[in-house]
Amino acid sequence: MLRLPALALLLSLTVLAGCATQTVRDNEPRTEFDASQAEKRAATRVELAAGYFARGQHTIALDELKQALALQPNSRDALNLRALVLAAMGDTAAAEESFRRLLSIYPGDGDTWHNQAWFFCQQGRVDAAMQSFETALRQPNYRGVARSWLARGACEMRHQRWTDAQQSLTRAFELDPANPAAAFNLAETLLRLGQAERAKFYAARVNAVTEQVTAQSLWLATRIEHRLGNRPGVQEFGQRLAREFPQSQEALAFGAGRFE
Repeated sequence: MLRLPALALLLSLTVLAGCATQTVRDNEPRTEFDASQAEKRAATRVELAAGYFARGQHTIALDELKQALALQPNSRDALNLRALVLAAMGDTAAAEESFRRLLSIYPGDGDTWHNQAWFFCQQGRVDAAMQSFETALRQPNYRGVARSWLARGACEMRHQRWTDAQQSLTRAFELDPANPAAAFNLAETLLRLGQAERAKFYAARVNAVTEQVTAQSLWLATRIEHRLGNRPGVQEFGQRLAREFPQSQEALAFGAGRFE
């Protein structure tokens, strides 16, 4: 079974996003001062909903979003998060309709195209997901380009499109080489493609930083060494795995000699 590190950056929220309800004098940039009280209250509700969503309290999150949308019916952030909450609750039809409504209002919003792409990926609709990722990446001034390449690669991994995943994750790594998820997923993909020596380079980047080391990253390094036939390397990473994460499934697999 393929397991991937959590991708926590799939949703991008801007606290005071949404439709402007006031006119800014002399064409000045709009700031928080210019936000109406309704916008501020709606933004607070969205922030609360995001916190509940992160903790898996989906019903409470949805209630907060209903209140936000009562204040601002076309709030991009509220509608975006509502779609993800509905998807997490298993109401895929309502989630898809929410994305459709969102994109009819904000057709050039890269974050929404990105979120819809990941939603489609979770539903197994890979071709639709790829189309949505491509649309996100085409949007002018879209700031989530590296994130979308990473999520696209993770989607391709999820559905065992390894060659495509290598291309996407290589691009993600080029754009954001400090992101451990990009290096980890690229290493996993290269190992699956039989390129263990190249995989070793990217896995080493993750395990070189103490804060980035996980049971999964050490297990990946152990498996790479096993594929390379390097017994000392297998013992080095495997023993470190058993020492630092003794209760993990990866440590148990190492102890049982299950490398595949």
